[in-house]
Amino acid sequence: MITLDALRNILDPAMAEILKLAYTPPKTINVLTDIIDPALAELEPHGIRSSPQARAMLYAIGMQESRLQHRFQIITGQFTRGPARGLWQFEAGGGVVGVLSHHSTQDRAQLFARRFVGSISRDAVWASLAYEDTLACIYARLLLWTDPRALPEPTLENEEAAWQYYIRNWRPGKPHRVTWSKFWCEAISKLATV
Repeated sequence: MITLDALRNILDPAMAEILKLAYTPPKTINVLTDIIDPALAELEPHGIRSSPQARAMLYAIGMQESRLQHRFQIITGQFTRGPARGLWQFEAGGGVVGVLSHHSTQDRAQLFARRFVGSISRDAVWASLAYEDTLACIYARLLLWTDPRALPEPTLENEEAAWQYYIRNWRPGKPHRVTWSKFWCEAISKLATV
């Protein structure tokens, strides 16, 4: 197996720095206080208030989509990245274009795209979601905002309602119901401790 140091000797310095960034493990963070809460705080002045329901759904969906670790979609058995980006796994032609064009989120989505990315280009926003966790969370919250139904209360009894909310809005290609129970319970538990 070739080491990162050996690659540095082979590749030009700029490419070695890119590889170093790509393979640097993320620092330990508290997703609720370091990503979700700041993202929700960004939305407050724009009419979307933080709530326990939103915090629980964002945490559970992030866990379901990426285990809140993978910023590029993993395709089992392949060495290529899938089309989804960010901790909430948005596709350019799906969630990104959805919040950029939906009548209830368009203005906010474009405002944050300009602020975080410098562009409202679908592809520019999509590419940045892999590195801009706050923007990825803002877009995830905006996607939830497009649903006219109320967010489910973060209780064990609402696990199925939360699952249906997730399925309706994310429309995953291969939904894994078996993992949702654990992640919904984990979200509720995290809310109680933070």
